[in-house]
Amino acid sequence: MYDAIGWPGVVFLMAIESACVPFPSEIIMPLAGWFLVKDRGHGFEYLLLAGFFGALGNLIGSLVAYYAGAWGGRLFLERYGRWVLITPRELDTAERWFGRYGEIAVFASRLVPVVRTFISLPAGIARMNVWRFGVLSFAGSFPWSLALAWAGYLLGEHWERLTDWFRPVSIPIAIAVLLLAGYFVYRRIKEIRGTEAGEQRAEEMEAGPP
Repeated sequence: MYDAIGWPGVVFLMAIESACVPFPSEIIMPLAGWFLVKDRGHGFEYLLLAGFFGALGNLIGSLVAYYAGAWGGRLFLERYGRWVLITPRELDTAERWFGRYGEIAVFASRLVPVVRTFISLPAGIARMNVWRFGVLSFAGSFPWSLALAWAGYLLGEHWERLTDWFRPVSIPIAIAVLLLAGYFVYRRIKEIRGTEAGEQRAEEMEAGPP
């Protein structure tokens, strides 16, 4: 792809990575630093261009995921949230939380493997201001993309070493996310069952004896 279309390929692949598709930027950007900068004899200043195109792709993909959450996510969760262990009250809580802390969460998540791929969807569901979301997404994605392209530029054909460096970080994060998700599901099932049982008892008491 890089040979065929060059920098638009970087934008396209990074857009995929930010549209909730786990295609790792830890591969996309180092290869861009090697193939599109070092291998073509460009100077260090072209890494800034690589960082820009990487962040641009992240922004495009993030907006796709954001609007998917904003246009369909809330309605879907209000209608079927019970089956994915989310209540309307919790949606309101999430929206207020993003209103207070969403800016920090969006920016910081762009610098964290795994999490950065999926932050846009909940931001859309919470209807965070789209302009702030876009600016912070780009601002957080630029240093990430620049650093990875720079690493690929320095390592050249040995870029695979980056995966060895990121694995000790990425794997514990992924495991922690899975464990937290499992605990969340367990707690939510207990809470929802308890709530439903309480509502049923309240309805029976209001109905009175037959």
